[in-house]
Amino acid sequence: MKRVFNFSAGPSMLPLPVLKKAQEELVNYRNSGMSVMELSHRSGLFTDIITEAERLLRELMEIPNNYNVLFLQGGASQQFAMVPLNLLTKNGKADYVNTGSWSKKAIQEAQKYGDIRVIASSEEANFTYIPEVDRSMIDPEADYVHITTNNTIEGTAYATIPDTGDVPLVADMSSNILSSEIDVSKFGLIYAGAQKNIAPAGLTVIIIREDLIGHAAATCPAMLHYKTHRDSGSLYNTPPTYGIYMAKLVFEWLKERGGLKEMEKRNQEKAALLYDALEESSVFQSPVRKDSRSWMNIPFVSHSADVDAAFIKEAQAKGLETLKGHRSVGGMRASIYNAMPLEGVQTLVTFIKDFEKTVIEKRR
Repeated sequence: MKRVFNFSAGPSMLPLPVLKKAQEELVNYRNSGMSVMELSHRSGLFTDIITEAERLLRELMEIPNNYNVLFLQGGASQQFAMVPLNLLTKNGKADYVNTGSWSKKAIQEAQKYGDIRVIASSEEANFTYIPEVDRSMIDPEADYVHITTNNTIEGTAYATIPDTGDVPLVADMSSNILSSEIDVSKFGLIYAGAQKNIAPAGLTVIIIREDLIGHAAATCPAMLHYKTHRDSGSLYNTPPTYGIYMAKLVFEWLKERGGLKEMEKRNQEKAALLYDALEESSVFQSPVRKDSRSWMNIPFVSHSADVDAAFIKEAQAKGLETLKGHRSVGGMRASIYNAMPLEGVQTLVTFIKDFEKTVIEKRR
């Protein structure tokens, strides 16, 4: 069986043991004579799946008891509207930090519902760093502060989480959730599309503090009301059942590998290996400021579009897939989420060094 190293930003690679487990159970789950994809979401078998998925996630992230875990649909992009519809209800004001393409979309959507203030931005530098945020910048009357903890396209991430005091902190954590230990109690709400570190595309995970639920206006659609999903245990309508099952398998895999503390060490090792290679390179470089670099998404560029194109083509021939950078940044991007093994990054680094030699030789 041929497997490539898939550096896609999402949908991304899944752990091979998880895929094999899903393959084993695909046709006949727990001797039911049915696939998980065929199980009723009201059945006892699926109830066990969703209950165990929540239990494992709570254990991995040490989620406090006063937080609810919801398994929804719509992706992180639906949360751009769902967050203000539910939280922008007391004073009608919220503060946002603009750190990239997804932050901009969240801001644009929230502006439809209230007074949205951008309190910090790195747009003037093409989003190559994370701007500082401190309490003095935050409106004490804001209903919440919104950040994107890891910027998939730009390759930046928060090294430390801002202290927002009594104002709830909302975080789009789609591309670095479960990559390291975090203190969930610092956040009022965390949301994440699953297709990077959790499961296949189609599932969205919400972690929300209990006191933030139930304040949406009466005109808020039932499907966009967190209370609807809290009260129904994420079963108001048919949820993404197979995505939840796959998430459970990923959570089990993470636990078997030592949890988030161990995953953090491995992710640091992988990222350091690639960043060190870029620092040593005379052909490629990282466009991101050192104090803002992501462990999950690592863009790198040369000074030539032709060199970039040749690199991507030759890398693909070596089994290094989906390395083309986003059009807004250009160059290359290696997404090295939890499922990317160290061997994949080592293979990429070796290829970078070999490719660089050929480029230098051609210049002579």
